[in-house]
Amino acid sequence: MTRFKPSLLTLALATAGLTSGLYVSPVSAQEQTTTQEESAQENEVSESTDSSSQNENATETEQPIEEHKMVITGYRGSLIRSLDEKRYADTVSEQLSSDDLGSLPDVSIADALTRLPGISAVRTGGQAAEINIRGLSGGFILATLNGREQVSTGGTRSVEFDQYPSELIASGAVYKSQKASLIEGGVAGTVELRTASPLQNKEQHTFSFNARGMYNDRAEEIYDAEESGSRLSFSYQGKFADDTVGLSLGFARLDQPSVATQFIGLHYNDQKDVDGDQDFEFISEGFEMQHKGGTEIRDGYVAAVEWTPSNTFSLTADAFLSKFDSEQFARGLRVKFGGPTAHFYNPNIFQNNVVGATVVRTGQSYTRVEIANDDDSEVDEIANYGVNANWQLTDNFSLSADLSYSGAESDFQNRLLWSLVAEDATIANPVFDTGVAINYQLNDLNLPDASFNQNFADINRVMVSKYGTYPFEYKDNLKAFKLDGVYDLQQSDWFSSFEMGVRFSERNYDKERSLFEYGSDGSFLSSEPPFRLNSSLATPVSFSGDFASFPSYLAVDIDAVLAAWLPAGTGQPVQTWGVNALGELDNHSAWSVLQSGEVTEKVSSAYFQANIDAMLGEMPVTGNIGLRVVHTDQSASTLQNVEGDPLQGAQNIVDEAGIVNDQYAPGTDGVTYTDYLPQINLNFKLTEDTQLRFAAARVMSRAPIQRLVSEISGQVNLDTQEFNATSVNSPQLKPFMADQYDLSYEYYFSETDGALIAAIFYKDIKSFIDQFTVENFDFSTTNIAVPETYLNPVSLEEFEVRNGSYTTAVNNTGGGYIQGFELAYTQVFSMLPEPWSGLGVSGSYAYTDSEVSKLTDFGGSSIDLPLDGLSKDVISATVFYEYDDFETRINVRHRSRFVSEQIAVNEQTVFFDGETVVDYQASYAFDESGTIVFQVNNVTDQPTKSYFGTKAQTGTIQYFGRQFFLGMTYQL
Repeated sequence: MTRFKPSLLTLALATAGLTSGLYVSPVSAQEQTTTQEESAQENEVSESTDSSSQNENATETEQPIEEHKMVITGYRGSLIRSLDEKRYADTVSEQLSSDDLGSLPDVSIADALTRLPGISAVRTGGQAAEINIRGLSGGFILATLNGREQVSTGGTRSVEFDQYPSELIASGAVYKSQKASLIEGGVAGTVELRTASPLQNKEQHTFSFNARGMYNDRAEEIYDAEESGSRLSFSYQGKFADDTVGLSLGFARLDQPSVATQFIGLHYNDQKDVDGDQDFEFISEGFEMQHKGGTEIRDGYVAAVEWTPSNTFSLTADAFLSKFDSEQFARGLRVKFGGPTAHFYNPNIFQNNVVGATVVRTGQSYTRVEIANDDDSEVDEIANYGVNANWQLTDNFSLSADLSYSGAESDFQNRLLWSLVAEDATIANPVFDTGVAINYQLNDLNLPDASFNQNFADINRVMVSKYGTYPFEYKDNLKAFKLDGVYDLQQSDWFSSFEMGVRFSERNYDKERSLFEYGSDGSFLSSEPPFRLNSSLATPVSFSGDFASFPSYLAVDIDAVLAAWLPAGTGQPVQTWGVNALGELDNHSAWSVLQSGEVTEKVSSAYFQANIDAMLGEMPVTGNIGLRVVHTDQSASTLQNVEGDPLQGAQNIVDEAGIVNDQYAPGTDGVTYTDYLPQINLNFKLTEDTQLRFAAARVMSRAPIQRLVSEISGQVNLDTQEFNATSVNSPQLKPFMADQYDLSYEYYFSETDGALIAAIFYKDIKSFIDQFTVENFDFSTTNIAVPETYLNPVSLEEFEVRNGSYTTAVNNTGGGYIQGFELAYTQVFSMLPEPWSGLGVSGSYAYTDSEVSKLTDFGGSSIDLPLDGLSKDVISATVFYEYDDFETRINVRHRSRFVSEQIAVNEQTVFFDGETVVDYQASYAFDESGTIVFQVNNVTDQPTKSYFGTKAQTGTIQYFGRQFFLGMTYQL
């Protein structure tokens, strides 16, 4: 007999009217409701091995023993499990599953995530690192590991997922709709990664081993680059003491070449009337031609111990560590046009932008070609530790306590070595060759034409003129404690259970900048003279392949040159205000002090969530409704320019070089705020195979943590004689807020394995951080001190300083929308006759649109840009085939153009052109334990291409090469 339950419409409206009066809070981030977990277990094709230890506080129902269960493994089995988990989830989500710990084929978990609907990646060095969800970049995504918030090695909130080896991740999920028990912070979504639970392993003991060799086919074009590498991993899971103690251990090493050949066009930062028509055209700063090479070594470790002495208590302790050591070089030519005082002959103008010309140095311009030999090495480390305890206190009430730590450190030394062309490097007092002429023509998103009147590979002309190191050092750690409870309701007509909890966290972020400089990148100094090279220190290098028309240059051994050149050693980078050539304080490097600082973020949150199990007539309806309340107290260290006024707190501040500055007042600034985040998820079971989901929630993403570091920095530009300043960071910045709505229809096939899913979403943006630049800004209206005159360290001539640009940021309340739809289709054609029954497809298409935009002038004229990371079209398609012991698949991922940052002399906002990346894999199981694997990543050698306002204004053209893998996996 069908049990009568009240209407869910009545329930939703009633609860919505009450939520503003509630104050209760947070929990075990990634739990499914008890009823849905039980249902999922009943429908799974095979027992999942990738449950999180943090999910054990959900009440479990004993299942009847199945004597004849067919276990489907391989890629097909992973898809089936992922669909089952999605089907019975209580939110709009995407699921990622693997057969066993270590079986995901991807280099990092980022690659695996990009195959899910609506998810794309920003490729760094040719590999996925930051992911985008529904058109929003990584800063709007919250990442958790086993239900615990993760910090980032990137100095931001955006987690770099290439730090997480796929071999050590058992499963994952992307939550596109919010529920109260999820940790706040993901406007775009929440990515939950899970490591293995040894007590839930199918076998008593399992041991997995994975070894693969790799080769990059573009490395041979780059001098001194590594061509080959390897991947190695092993894992162990065991159960002891009558299955009351579980142990899981894992290790994964990636040792791979990292190569690229690239052209980078620089931003359009100046104007000049180049054609004599009395109108000013925009001119570029210049461009770069580079070889990049090196090796990346990532070591990852995972360990977990579980203890379940009774059916009412369990205790888990786990750790996850990863170290990414990237030793990379960037060599080639850095071309500087020299600003409006240079001559531009025969200009080619497109929409008021100069995209080709012959640029000649004048007595007033700084036109030059630098031979660059940069050390881009970086070491990133993450460490995560946690302890989780679960108690079944009564038949109806369970309690979970979790204590965790997430820490990240990054050290990017950013060492640069400049060389310039001399008239004659063999004489006692060499002179910088000022007869510079550059002929160039950009060719849209194809490689440009460029020629020069100088030889950059002549060891008798090229001299090292400057060495500089400008480290970026970050430390970010988060300590958290949460307490969650679940109360099961046995007789309720509306709800299956109530969840409630509290969470407390403290995040400490430290950013350090420093520098050491010797020499000049624009001339030869007599006080710090240039260094003559010889054949043991430098090697002529030529471009090849598509880049063969680019000129040759000298590749320089940085460490050997520094040992011979610098009389006092390489020097230790320091934070310093800076002095001029006469030893007088001039603040030319004050940015190193002002851009360093600390942020403290204390968060207290509480939530209440009612898990729904009701009937709408004859239709079962499940889901949840709840409220999360979040109180944030954020603060940062500050240095405010008070022009030496002691009444305003001015102090003598001594930098690391012993230089005293008495103009600033140190202090602490910050803000506190409380946010109320209601949410509802409803799942209407239309038939046995179809369901309709609706979700609504208020969501938030905090301001980028690096932008809470209070910073007011300014610097005199020697070339333009202008003072430019930025104040884009402030501890007063508040979160990005949005109301979001989701509606999805899901049809799960009954005759074969698969599903057809359609979803629409809408995000109503309430506020976001907006950044803008004002040219010719009047700095007298601020507390920023601008020097009236400045002494040129090269010419020792004093000049009058003019007002330049001022860049700042505010919380914009204008808002806007993000909207779109997603289609996903998966099917295994098991109805076909052998040998075709193992054929299958899995594909998705996502469309995203937004009215939110921001202004930029990197392309010259100010234009509106969409949100960072927003591609209107994102497509992923996989065709797979399994027959007996053979399995093969090909995956194609496409995203249309999007906005992000290209790294050149500095970060520059550009359009990245659409790209299509193809990967292929084949494997053969030679026995029950061993499998041979062959894999090709980036089959078509898809480059990264970007541009400024128009495609005629070329940004980046970067080729990474194909990666070939061959190896085996073995499991006992």
